[in-house]
Amino acid sequence: MPRNDARVHALRRFNRFYTRRIGVLHYQGTLKSPFSLTEVRVLYELAHRNGSTASELCGELGLDPGYLSRILAGFARQGLIARSKSDADGRQTHLSLTRRGKAVFAPLERRQHRAVAAMLGPLPAADQDRLVAAVDTVEELLGGRAATKPACTLRAHRPGDMGWVIGAHGALYAREYGWDQSFEALVAKIAAEFIEKFDPKRERCWIAERGGETVGSVFLVRKSETAAKLRLLIVDPKARGLGLGKRLVEECIRFARKTGYRKITLWTNDVLHAARGIYQQAGFKLVRRNRHRHFGKNLVGEIWNLTL
Repeated sequence: MPRNDARVHALRRFNRFYTRRIGVLHYQGTLKSPFSLTEVRVLYELAHRNGSTASELCGELGLDPGYLSRILAGFARQGLIARSKSDADGRQTHLSLTRRGKAVFAPLERRQHRAVAAMLGPLPAADQDRLVAAVDTVEELLGGRAATKPACTLRAHRPGDMGWVIGAHGALYAREYGWDQSFEALVAKIAAEFIEKFDPKRERCWIAERGGETVGSVFLVRKSETAAKLRLLIVDPKARGLGLGKRLVEECIRFARKTGYRKITLWTNDVLHAARGIYQQAGFKLVRRNRHRHFGKNLVGEIWNLTL
């Protein structure tokens, strides 16, 4: 089979699968309502648009004008829609839901929402994120909307993540700061110790993903009964400028407070300006500095503390 034919068959197979799935959702979502799936789609557009015209609805939904006209006539007889002349162009008529139309649509919207949530429910959070990213990609590539930057999501660590943490630190710090492999070795020791001694009640690792790709991490580990240590904060350059570093530190602080720690401490170096800015903004205070030579560089190490 030619390569292009294989792609066509793959898309047709997906279309058949998704049509069956949508049929199930339609049954679950609009059960006990007198509306067809197409009628629900029209109601949805009217509920989420500010004064649509019939031609706009035809274009958005891909409906035959005559078919849409019959649907709208039925809605009008039931008192679900109102028509008004456009202030900008008197030849155009804008459509909107009446108060009764909104009241009729609201429970349909809730049932549809619950149906989709039930479909997602059995999937782990990471797989839900993958599904949403895949749907975004399909919509973008087929022209459903302009390309958008996917949001960053946080999850707990799982097998394989420590390899990314070690490799990302080693590569980034070598590239941006000229640190040698002894730093990567240190990160590997910290990651190994975390896995070997992990206490899920008092410790956490957050892995950040964006569009299904790992782009950041941070650890909060037990130092004593009352103090926790923040470690291995990193944000991939492709995810910078999104507030991800701040968000990862905030997660550490939130968890530490919930767990009952009274202090968070961390060690960093004065050349890491972006990280130091995040710590300072979060309320950490610089308590000690010391000169040292590690990772092939002369550095100034710093201890920062946050009282909770």
